[in-house]
Amino acid sequence: MMKILVTGGLGFIGSHTVVELVNAGYDPIIVDDLSNSSIKILGQLAKIIGYEPPLYQFDLCDEAAVKNFAAQEPEVGGIIHFAASKAVGESVKLPLKYYRNNFFSLVNILNAYEGKPLNFIFSSSCTVYGQPDVLPVTEDAPVKPAQSPYGNTKQIAEEILQDVIAAGSTYKIISLRYFNPVGAHESALIGELPIGVPQNLVPFITQTAIGKREMLTVFGDQYNTPDGSNIRDYIHVVDLAKAHVAALKLAEKDSFKGYDMFNIGTGKGTSVLEVIKAFEETTGVKLNYRIGPARAGDVEQVWGDVTKSTNQLGWKTELDVNTMMASAWNWEKYIAENPLQ
Repeated sequence: MMKILVTGGLGFIGSHTVVELVNAGYDPIIVDDLSNSSIKILGQLAKIIGYEPPLYQFDLCDEAAVKNFAAQEPEVGGIIHFAASKAVGESVKLPLKYYRNNFFSLVNILNAYEGKPLNFIFSSSCTVYGQPDVLPVTEDAPVKPAQSPYGNTKQIAEEILQDVIAAGSTYKIISLRYFNPVGAHESALIGELPIGVPQNLVPFITQTAIGKREMLTVFGDQYNTPDGSNIRDYIHVVDLAKAHVAALKLAEKDSFKGYDMFNIGTGKGTSVLEVIKAFEETTGVKLNYRIGPARAGDVEQVWGDVTKSTNQLGWKTELDVNTMMASAWNWEKYIAENPLQ
């Protein structure tokens, strides 16, 4: 079995990807500093896949620690790089945290394995498109000036990766431009586990529904959209995890060379208010929410054209917004009874 390094592998997307890697016959190795995750997720993974995958706990911004890890694990055949700070709103308030975490970790891990023929899958974002001129947005759309430090780190990271390939690197690199991952594993044993106040919509919905939060705030209802709220392309995290396996398999082909990028979404836009309605209808729980001011750094509406990922990755989403909401709610109820932090 090929060893696959999963950085941030105890996080939301990382943990689900570990499961899908095992399902596909890979041997995942996790690096995570637990800054935005819980060690207890390792045990949760074991309940799903039947064993605890190897975990190395250190900060990828520590160059010496990364080099030491690479010396201990020289047989890594692929890397899926999730480890990064990822909240748009927080990045506006703490830009230096985002530039440090998101650049140092990427450069260190690239340096550690340079010279070896590895497949590198990068966790990118639809934020690189800013507010697109045309929707749905394709991979050929121009990258817009970033509206947040978080978005800027993803743009620059993609440029770094392209420069590495242009310089003749032995890597083969694929950037996956995620839209908005939500939901949880069907077992309800892993899901999104925000530390402190959630920065994303769905965990704030579920925490409000279960009583952890008094009220959900919808950030703006005056956008130029049908109901005035932001529109995003929400994708089930399990579908997203499977996209990483598909990207690895593409990179493994002799015909794949250099660098490419793919939109990873459903190809459909859903508004914040529509997500709230879907949650209420799916779970039968009424949400206490209010309309607040628009949030700095937020794009009005974006959803992706996923023709390229469907055709070249042989991948497409299977789970709808109702499944997303039901699984997220089941996860919230599980952690209410089984605290993991």
